[in-house]
Amino acid sequence: MFLENTSHRGRRQGWIEVICGSMFSGKTEELIRRMKRAEFAKMKVEIFKPKIDNRYHEEDVVSHNQISIRSTAIEHSSQLLLLTSDVEVVGIDEAQFFDSGLPDVCNDLANQGIRVICAGLDMDFMGRPFGPMPNLLAIAEFVTKVHAICVDTGNLANYSYRHAEGDSVVQLGEQESYVPLSREAYHMRMQARKKGQE
Repeated sequence: MFLENTSHRGRRQGWIEVICGSMFSGKTEELIRRMKRAEFAKMKVEIFKPKIDNRYHEEDVVSHNQISIRSTAIEHSSQLLLLTSDVEVVGIDEAQFFDSGLPDVCNDLANQGIRVICAGLDMDFMGRPFGPMPNLLAIAEFVTKVHAICVDTGNLANYSYRHAEGDSVVQLGEQESYVPLSREAYHMRMQARKKGQE
């Protein structure tokens, strides 16, 4: 369980939080909630997203249910170190799309006393660990795994199944391309796909 109120004992401490799960599980919504709470507490915050993700807006981070927050789109994780001076809380959305240097950058920020909150897909559409997310999960003090609802079974879903064409790991899309599935439903659909039934 994540505890937002921790004892600082008179000095600023940093740490890393990771919010992960499948598509449509509320990752971005939870990131925005935590960032807005930090803003309400009058903390200096900055939120970033990868430039590649322009599905809803070029700059703002926007959840699937259209909750948004001002952000900065960047191309490489190293830019975070240049853009976070005098910041107390850093939010990073769609962390899976960043380069492999992101975990080291997050460690650097946390070691400077900054609270770092990352949200991203933990698995790609093939059910494999996605980008820098496994390393982020390993170094985070706090991990929150959120779940969607499986469109086939109504159970908790933690897989993002792509029903659109294409083999590229990075392929932006919404409900026209992806659906959340439970483990059972995901493996049934993958078996059907291999047999050419879907």
